[in-house]
Formats: sequence, C-alpha cells, structure tokens
Amino acid sequence: MPSVLGLFLLLCESQCPPRLFTPLAPSFEESLEGRVIFFFLRLLSFSPMSLPFDLTEATRYLSSKDEKLASLIAETAQFQIDIDAEQSPYEALLESIAYQSISGKAAATIFARIKALSGNGRPPSPEQMLKLRTSALRKAGLSGAKVLAMKDLARKTIDGIVPTRQQAEKMSDAELVERLDSVRGIGAWTVEMFLIFNLGRPDVLPIHDLGVQKGWSVAYGKKHMPKPKELLAFGERWRPYRTVASWYMWRAFERAGYAITNKILPAKVKAKPRKRTATRAKRRKPK
Repeated sequence: MPSVLGLFLLLCESQCPPRLFTPLAPSFEESLEGRVIFFFLRLLSFSPMSLPFDLTEATRYLSSKDEKLASLIAETAQFQIDIDAEQSPYEALLESIAYQSISGKAAATIFARIKALSGNGRPPSPEQMLKLRTSALRKAGLSGAKVLAMKDLARKTIDGIVPTRQQAEKMSDAELVERLDSVRGIGAWTVEMFLIFNLGRPDVLPIHDLGVQKGWSVAYGKKHMPKPKELLAFGERWRPYRTVASWYMWRAFERAGYAITNKILPAKVKAKPRKRTATRAKRRKPK
C-alpha cells in the first residue's frame, strides 16, 4: 500500500503538466522523498511568486480597465510563464535562432545536435561558436543564414553588445531592443519573446505576433486582424501590464481553435485613391 507521501506525489503528478517532471537528477529522484522535493522545486519555478511583478495586481488592474479582457482572465487559466534564470541572453537568443521558421520538433532536434558540439551538454560558448566550422553547423541541420546569425551573435556577445543576464536585468526594454536588434537574424519579435519569456518583463506587446493579433480578433469579435499600429494603440489601455494581456490573447487564440481562427481575415488595407491622368483631366475640362 502506498504511503501518504506516495499518494501525495501521485496526485501532484496527475494534476501538473508532464514538463514539471523532466528528470534533471535521476539518482536523487530514485527516492520518494527526493521526487517530492524535486516536484516542489520545479513547481516554484512555475509559480507567480517567481515573476518580477505582482500578478494579482496586474490581473486586477487589467480587469478594471477592460471588460472583455476581465471575462477572458476569469474564464481561462492563470497567467504562467517559465522564466529560466540560469539561461544567458546569448543562450536564449541562440536557441531562438535555431527555432526560427521551422517546426518545434525539428528545431529541438537540431538544437540538441548543436549542444552536442560543445561537449558539455550546454550550447557552445561564444568562443566555441566562432571556432566551429560552418560545415559542422550545417551538418547539424542549420541553414546558411542561421549559421551566419549564430556566429554574429557570438561575436557581438564577446564584444559586449549582447549583455550578460545581470546586465540585461538592469537595462530598459528599449535599450535591450536597440542592442539585440543589431544582431544578424534577430528581429523585434525575437527580442520581444526574450523580454517576456527570459526576463519576465511585464509591459511587452508583440504587435506583429499572429497569435496575439488573431486572439485579439477573437476576444473582441472582429472579422479582421488588427494592423500592428491599431493593436499598439488599443493596447495603451493595458499599460503597464501588456505582457499579461498578450498572454491572454494567446489563450483566446488557442481556445477558439483553428476552425474559427483560420476564418479571420487579414487586416484591412485602405485602397489608395486613383490619380486622374492628365489626358482624363483634359477631357473633363469644359470647352
């Protein structure tokens, strides 16, 4: 018969996502007590307490400012992101480059091969990345453009343009966007994802993100996606917690399902008025 501790662990494992139980230290997890302690350590990393802002205040504020967002907050899961405090900006952006424009499964396989090139299970250091041959990186599955992007990232990390995590935590969002956007292959969207999921910044609105755009259309009953400028203007009501609002737009998109979101039309584009030609103008000129 299982012990009380065992029953507790079984309940926890049945209620929490599988990713909470990814083995990190198999020898430690062999004991029941070790598994329970491991569970709590992992659970804390997904807890709102680990966020660099007050989630309760954020959801209260957003609910008071936006009635439809208030309903979405009440009806869906609580805001939750996994902030990896040990991952440096260099490592986070290196992984982002690997994941660009391909499926998550394929990207995970390729990135695992890249990490294997370091010999220590972690991504190659900036110094190692610059020494790695292009042929080795291409063999791992990277495109030529991604190889160039990773090497530029490594070079700019060594030069101090890409900050350390400690430095990044002290910098403003605008400063980080300006610095990181200078790296080859790193655009505004990639930097925004870094600010949200690596640093846990509270006021980021990815106006070009398809999920946020379509989620907004679902949440507010629109047939068309918003233009980026339109979404930016609308999101002013969500300051200073636009990250949390964006997260709920993603939830609205997921909850609606592809059968609905695929019917959402692109943003409306105003047709430019046609200029009358000189010939037509002359014809209309009274004699």
